[in-house]
Amino acid sequence: MSAHLVLIDALNLIRRIYAVQERPFIQSKDQLNGELAAKTQQQVLFNTQQASITALENILKQVQASHALAVFDSHNPCWRNKLYADYKKGRKKMPVHLANELPNIQDAFLQLSVDSLLSEEDEADDLIATLATKMALHGQNVTIVSTDKGFLSLLSPHIYVYDYFNRRYLDENYVKEKFDIKPAQLVDLWTLTGDNTNKIPGVAGIGQITAASLLNEYGSLSGILKSDNLKPSIQDKLSGSKEQIALSRQLLTLKQNIPLGFNLKDIRLEQTTAQVD
Repeated sequence: MSAHLVLIDALNLIRRIYAVQERPFIQSKDQLNGELAAKTQQQVLFNTQQASITALENILKQVQASHALAVFDSHNPCWRNKLYADYKKGRKKMPVHLANELPNIQDAFLQLSVDSLLSEEDEADDLIATLATKMALHGQNVTIVSTDKGFLSLLSPHIYVYDYFNRRYLDENYVKEKFDIKPAQLVDLWTLTGDNTNKIPGVAGIGQITAASLLNEYGSLSGILKSDNLKPSIQDKLSGSKEQIALSRQLLTLKQNIPLGFNLKDIRLEQTTAQVD
């Protein structure tokens, strides 16, 4: 029987839920020196855990999964930080009290038969990409639950991306409307334009409209770089950014070959009887 694996970008889900629960207390009398009062912190954490459990229940019901896994980022700097020191520079850090609560949320997820996976060096994105592509290669379906645009590059007949907060699937039509290219061209697009969310630079002077136009004409970044009929202004920009292009593409490309060390049967949901080789 075919499997349907749901992969939850856990911190993407939990941190957004936490932000919603915390918002009413921001700039209120429960905040002191930029920090929530201890009693308020506990209330927000409790609300976050309960809302996360509800979200997981809703996701499993919506997706009708046979297998599920919540994937967490490592607490340590990942390989991208080692490669490029400014990666995600300036991004707001997770509150310590929320980080300390994660094991309890993971235990609550396990009560719903959803185990958690955390890598010491790779990001959750890389682990999710590896799992998703391995499943797709075997003709099995995968739904990635995240609002992270990076997963859109993985879209295929067997890989879906679901935005839980807006209750919608982000599909090829969504990519076309937002970026004017195909999902498989997204990494090339962001290599040219940069990815401000993660502080990954692009080619100076090339924006999304120009990058999409070039990709639609030449098919890929490789095709663009090999072309001998580019406008001189574009050629000059690309020629002066070869090292940057190589670095940015490496940072933007999700790993798909991480050794996982477990079998699909290990993450089968208890309520399903699906048999997977």
